[in-house]
Amino acid sequence: MSREKIDLPERLPFRTEIPIRITDINYGGHLGNDAVLSLVHEARVRYLQTLGFTEMDVEGVGTIMVDAVVVYRSEAYYGDVAVIEVGAVADTLDCEIYYRITNAATGREIARVKTGIVFFDYAKRKVLRPPAVFLDRIRSESHQTDSAQALG
Repeated sequence: MSREKIDLPERLPFRTEIPIRITDINYGGHLGNDAVLSLVHEARVRYLQTLGFTEMDVEGVGTIMVDAVVVYRSEAYYGDVAVIEVGAVADTLDCEIYYRITNAATGREIARVKTGIVFFDYAKRKVLRPPAVFLDRIRSESHQTDSAQALG
């Protein structure tokens, strides 16, 4: 049986911390697979904010996640703090956002995630190329840390 593999880019310039909530825990007593996508969603929103964007406004266009790959590396539990590093790689057609999730206390890697993003004009219902300003910002970004905690 083949397993997915995510090769992370050399730089993941954004870093944020999000505590694992009780609602993130599944019946097995650890971080649920659905909660991993919720964690990276929150991290993506924070990352875009540092670039001056929102998911619905990247130079006037929105974003849509078109695919996701998650590779689980170890368990996480209620009360753990997840450190999520984020970086984007884009070309003239689409964008991939990469995430490394680690346990703040132990440094143990919890998961790697890659999400495919396209840019979308919601009024015209049309996929667009990544805005030039977005491409410029992800190519020139420096290492950023967001110390905000997740709501809830």
